[in-house]
Amino acid sequence: MIQITPHMRILVAVEPIDFRAGIDGLVSHCRKLLLGDPFSGALFVFGNRGRTAIKILVYDGQGFWMCHKRLSTGKFTWWPAGHESGHTLQACELQVLLMAGNPTQARAAPAWRALSVAA
Repeated sequence: MIQITPHMRILVAVEPIDFRAGIDGLVSHCRKLLLGDPFSGALFVFGNRGRTAIKILVYDGQGFWMCHKRLSTGKFTWWPAGHESGHTLQACELQVLLMAGNPTQARAAPAWRALSVAA
């Protein structure tokens, strides 16, 4: 079972991939495109060219999980752009993305903040 926690590293591939790729193909993309270690426990998110589907790859210590979500109508309106190979998201932002929303507009408390000591 995939458990997404606030401290989990989430990398989103900027460039679309061919969705015929299976687990081995996505592992290769993790290494080549995102320069990440697919065995690190990080969550890797990929999109197709039409922005109608998302694939997620994560290693849980025993094997890989690959999830695929295809929208029945419409497109994912937000996708990272830029010259970088990957974009990072927080766990709450990934949840917004999976609901076809804009994660940059998610207003969640930071995953970590310093606590002030009362005098």
